[in-house]
Amino acid sequence: MELKRITGLLVIETRSSNPNGDPDRESDPRQRVDGRGEISPVSVKRKIRDLIEDKQGPVWTELSKEMNLIPEQYDILEARGRERKKIEDQLKVDFESFKSQYWDGRLFGNTFLEKGGADTIRTGVVQFGLGTSIAPINVTRHTFTNKSGVQEGKDRGMAPLSYRVVEHAVYTVPFFINPSAAHKSGCTQKDIDLMLRVLPYIYTHTASLIRSSVILKHIHTFTHNNALGTLSDFVLIDALTPRKKENPEEASSTIEDYDIPHWSSIEEKFAKKGSYRDCMLS
Repeated sequence: MELKRITGLLVIETRSSNPNGDPDRESDPRQRVDGRGEISPVSVKRKIRDLIEDKQGPVWTELSKEMNLIPEQYDILEARGRERKKIEDQLKVDFESFKSQYWDGRLFGNTFLEKGGADTIRTGVVQFGLGTSIAPINVTRHTFTNKSGVQEGKDRGMAPLSYRVVEHAVYTVPFFINPSAAHKSGCTQKDIDLMLRVLPYIYTHTASLIRSSVILKHIHTFTHNNALGTLSDFVLIDALTPRKKENPEEASSTIEDYDIPHWSSIEEKFAKKGSYRDCMLS
């Protein structure tokens, strides 16, 4: 099956949570100089990888049954505890087995194995862009307390200002599927279909104390009529990006503060260029 270009956009709502901490700022929510929040591409891909790597987890269990997946063909290259020397040897001696084994290598490519030779996968089929909030964010910081002390002579524990969350925000994260990289990485339509099936669960099934209320509202996915692309990615993304109704330079407090486009309102403009699907509603 010929792969076609896909333009996608995640629309994410955050309530009193930290969708992506910044290690350079003591895990404060990532924030740019204009006050808007950010979500790094790495953090999105990490969640996708984690759900597929956990072969005992419900996401892999259900999707592997549904899609008839063979576990050995869906290993994760960017996994903790990987044996670098073993993988490098596999890359040099049997590149085809390397491609057939590592799902995230076929999908996202890799950079740490460039010594392998000319056929090494240097970029992948799927690229996530930098996520940004529609409006500036307000960050709240609180102190964590622990009933039992962790320091000698202390009868209780405290972590001053360690609970750092975004009060409310709506973020968008663009992503792109580029068929030109597929023949090098070995990526198939089934690999892409699996990623699209995993996306609805990347926040609900990787939730944590600091990231308890991060919810995907839409996974806009537009499949162009061909591999090259039939329209500008930016035109499509701009048409699907929410807008704050009032005071765009102030942080929001509820999802009702936004006008959120739906495909039905723009379908006529783009329908002849490709097909649309919201993977959150599939």
